Amino acid sequence: MNDFIKTLESEFETYADSKIAEEQKAYLRNQFSFYGLKTPVRRAVQKPFLVKAYLPPKQNLAGLIKILWNKPQREYHYFAQELTQKYAKQFEENDILLLEFMVTHNSWWDTVDFIATKLISEYFKTFPERRDSYIKKWLASEDIWLQRSCVIFQLLSKEKMDAEFLRQIINSLLGSKEFFINKAIGWALRDYSRTNPEWVKNFVACTELNPLSKREALRLIT
Repeated sequence: MNDFIKTLESEFETYADSKIAEEQKAYLRNQFSFYGLKTPVRRAVQKPFLVKAYLPPKQNLAGLIKILWNKPQREYHYFAQELTQKYAKQFEENDILLLEFMVTHNSWWDTVDFIATKLISEYFKTFPERRDSYIKKWLASEDIWLQRSCVIFQLLSKEKMDAEFLRQIINSLLGSKEFFINKAIGWALRDYSRTNPEWVKNFVACTELNPLSKREALRLIT
């Protein structure tokens, strides 16, 4: 595992660009350090590390991800979540703890949205019986990133959307002043409006949404 990380670190450092790094850091409000690898470059550099035949054993995943997640450069966090996605079909019940860790540490929309829509969504498809209890717990938390994950994990579900569950989630967060929550509510509704615009219009008409949520929800249908 140490060799895996050291080799990845060497590759990232080889392609580092300090000018781009400063721009990326500023874009995320100076919260994270960067090597300065734009997404196409980073994905090209990390591609050999994601080849199925060379992936670390599944039992090493949680430890590896936590090491990567605690590194200061944001590229490690992006790589870690994309590495986790490689194991999505092998998720075990306890992996929800790893996903929760990723959402609640070094949190910002650029990682949380990927984790929610690509990883948490897959986890709940594998373990649907765990969905309600975890969503209830996350909604009751005061962590805006767990709450945002609740709102958006069903994105792109289309006709498989559990609309009643989405309604319950949104209703539990009404009155929030948090931008990232209200934006997520609007985003989830807007996405579902592509599949069921009448449901979204009726829901918006009957719900006292934040103006931002309402504006985002109706963007495609008014």
